[in-house]
Amino acid sequence: MGLLFSVLRVVALLGTAYVLFNVLKNYFGRSPLDNIPGPPSGHWLNGNLGQLFNRAGWDFNYEIGLNYGPVLKLYGSLGTRQLFVFDPAALSSIIVKDQYIYEEAPEFLASMHCMLGDGLLATLGERHRKQRRLLNPVFSIAHMRHMLPIFYSITSKLQEAITVRVKAGQDEIDILDWMGRTALELVGQAGLGWSFDPLVKDTVDHNLGTAVKAIVPTTFPLRLFRPLLPLATKIGSPAFQRKMIDLIPSAKLRRAKQISDEIQNHSRIIFEEKKRAMREGDEAVTHQIGEGKDIMSKLMQANMSASEEDKLPEDELLGQMATFIFAGMDTTSNALARTLDLLSKHPDVQNKLREEVLEAVREHGPEIPYDVLVELPYMDAICRETLRLYAPVPYLIRKTREDIVMPLSAPIRGVDGTLINEVPVPEGTVVHIGILASNRNPALWGPDAAEWKPERWLNPLPEVVKEAHIPGVYSHLMTFLGGGRACIGFKFSQLEMKIVLSVLLANFTFAPSGKEIFWNVAGIQYPTVGMSPVPEMPMKVGLVKA
Repeated sequence: MGLLFSVLRVVALLGTAYVLFNVLKNYFGRSPLDNIPGPPSGHWLNGNLGQLFNRAGWDFNYEIGLNYGPVLKLYGSLGTRQLFVFDPAALSSIIVKDQYIYEEAPEFLASMHCMLGDGLLATLGERHRKQRRLLNPVFSIAHMRHMLPIFYSITSKLQEAITVRVKAGQDEIDILDWMGRTALELVGQAGLGWSFDPLVKDTVDHNLGTAVKAIVPTTFPLRLFRPLLPLATKIGSPAFQRKMIDLIPSAKLRRAKQISDEIQNHSRIIFEEKKRAMREGDEAVTHQIGEGKDIMSKLMQANMSASEEDKLPEDELLGQMATFIFAGMDTTSNALARTLDLLSKHPDVQNKLREEVLEAVREHGPEIPYDVLVELPYMDAICRETLRLYAPVPYLIRKTREDIVMPLSAPIRGVDGTLINEVPVPEGTVVHIGILASNRNPALWGPDAAEWKPERWLNPLPEVVKEAHIPGVYSHLMTFLGGGRACIGFKFSQLEMKIVLSVLLANFTFAPSGKEIFWNVAGIQYPTVGMSPVPEMPMKVGLVKA
């Protein structure tokens, strides 16, 4: 133990020297980014990041783009210069043309690897491309059609659960909780062929889904440890690394290790069960949840028949399982909660959408067919406008691997008054991709860009939007990103939203609870009652009269 404390003292001294060196270098040195406009430097330790990531920092997030333009300079930790970008040409460079220069930061990749394994979020380069090649077919529209019965079966259980509580006279229902549980069960059954939550009780036992759900609240306070992860994962064996974690006096760090262990154990159980069923033949597979139509079963089957060079090793197949849940649960459930929040505050819009849904139900039955559901015009307009204005993930971060020149759609005016036609970006620069800022850009979407207006999607979009060539995969928006790291499950997410909304709107009315609902700035924005630390969104729910 004495040796450990000696080592920690040396590390502390070296860390202090490193901090002082960087403060002097960054605050008194010069950078090619110094002429880029941006807000004042903020706090000496965190720069503008404390303002950008503040849970109540929406004003700062919205105003920096309006005040400083589509490419602006932020100050990061210890005075480092960073960029915040939503210029269309610059975005195309970052996520498409030069995506292998603007890559995920090593600390993000290391944290995803530690928590989720070698899935899509934790890999780069050829490994990432190889995984996507195998995964793309199972996220196709053709496969989405086959999963429709699974979606409707789960959503009907949600309807029954809420109906029981409304008829019992429950005054308020936490819609966020039910959307999270439903999204978990949808991605569980349709993604992994595994049931996590029968949607009957008020609580659910601990399982893979609940472990994954604990990742963000557990690891966010550990962001000071993140820069050490790329180095730490290279020291010794995984077993040695885990023993070292036990010696660090941090309850959050130990909880993160516990979550990682839970995820690996649960993933292994599900994986071995699927392998057993496949060995026993088609009949065993069809008796599983999802009848072998789930994404993981299809992926394993595709992997078995793939050529040797295209096959994924077992650890990468395991890594996809937790990645499916992590990437697909909180984002879609929070988008659904946001949509219902907006509908509760706009009863005229809610009634108009309900009429459209009920007309489809009268014509086609309660399980609206895929082709009809995805083409419901007002439903589509509401989903697009909500995902435009309130993208669940407000921004993403990249880090340059080498020096590069960033192109611009139009010149920006530098701090010295000169026009800048392109931006020289040094190696190691952190670049914030402004997803919400792009989606709300008044230069493209007009003076009402910050207003929720579903009707804008019922008419042709402004030509300036089309001509901007936003590099996103969805509706000229950055919500699901684009390029080689675009959200592979965005069609799954859209289908999930529309089925859940169609079933809920056909059966229930939604009204505000009267409590103040505050949406928090975060990697995935979430609602709370006031500034409570607990994510929740109570709402008054009633039955639709026959």
